[in-house]
Amino acid sequence: MKLNLALVKGDGIGPEIVDSTLRVLDKVAEKYGHQITCTELLAGGCAIDELGEPLPQATVDRCLESDSVLLGAVGGPKWDTLPGHLRPERALLGLRKALGLYANIRPAKLYPALRGRCPLRIEDTFDLVIVRELTGGIYFGERGRREGPNGQEAYDTECYSVMEIERIGRVAFETARKRRKKVTSIDKANVLESSRLWRETMHRLAAEYPDVEYSDMLVDNAAMQLVRNPAQFDVIVTSNMFGDILSDEASQLTGSIGMLPSASLGEGSRGMYEPIHGSAPDIAGRGIANPTATILSAAMMLRYSFGLAAEADAIEDAVNKALEAGYMTCDIGGQLTTDEMTDKILGFI
Repeated sequence: MKLNLALVKGDGIGPEIVDSTLRVLDKVAEKYGHQITCTELLAGGCAIDELGEPLPQATVDRCLESDSVLLGAVGGPKWDTLPGHLRPERALLGLRKALGLYANIRPAKLYPALRGRCPLRIEDTFDLVIVRELTGGIYFGERGRREGPNGQEAYDTECYSVMEIERIGRVAFETARKRRKKVTSIDKANVLESSRLWRETMHRLAAEYPDVEYSDMLVDNAAMQLVRNPAQFDVIVTSNMFGDILSDEASQLTGSIGMLPSASLGEGSRGMYEPIHGSAPDIAGRGIANPTATILSAAMMLRYSFGLAAEADAIEDAVNKALEAGYMTCDIGGQLTTDEMTDKILGFI
């Protein structure tokens, strides 16, 4: 199979972890007889520095021509004083919108080898997936500033349509069917009208999936339950803002944010795959970043965009074996450099 990939290495540690991931993809391509073509593109802070904007149109066009996009990380303190429309993070929102990516899939898994790194006292591991709606809600609603009775005030509007809720719900239910067949929908229906529509729509959708266990949970309770007993969850589905917050909470339960991949998907096979961590400018260029989350993101890409389950399994199994053998970077209690960790994972493929 020929894989035509767009590479957005981005800022900070982005280039380092993407380069490590390409080594893994090249090894898998060689073993399984695939051909990978990569085009490196600018987005984020590096694009601002070179071209004066976070997301050049040429990058968008090339991503639309690719089979999938692999992204490192964008942003950093260097660009924090820029106005909102010029911030590096606008590149992520712009790419998601241009590619029609409305579903963010974020696994959170505690590997047995990392149980001691979990900040909780739990007797078992856990393996959950958060399905986050990505292109609606308060991040994309009407916003602005105005004069109010007490002076200037700001507003951001949460708005969801039935269509948006249904399509993200179907992603969650279909994902659950391939796992442990359990969906928990997170909302704030006791307060928000948008959440009441969310819950009503999810209930109608759940009737179409009688083989999947379904339940509702208020977001404040969900935040507590993730700490109390994360193993109770299989697939969590929720809105853009709630998913943003809860997925970061879940990431900390795994021992390191450097372990967690993500996939952003739309209607077709094209997706954008990236680690959920940031650009970590404080360690950029030191060769100590954990490449595992990006490598696992590439495994998700092979599985979701190309249907290459055996190849994805090979990468995920190699990561697990490397951890079980005690090979770790400093963020998870080890001493290996980025390149050394990559070498160990390659050795198990």
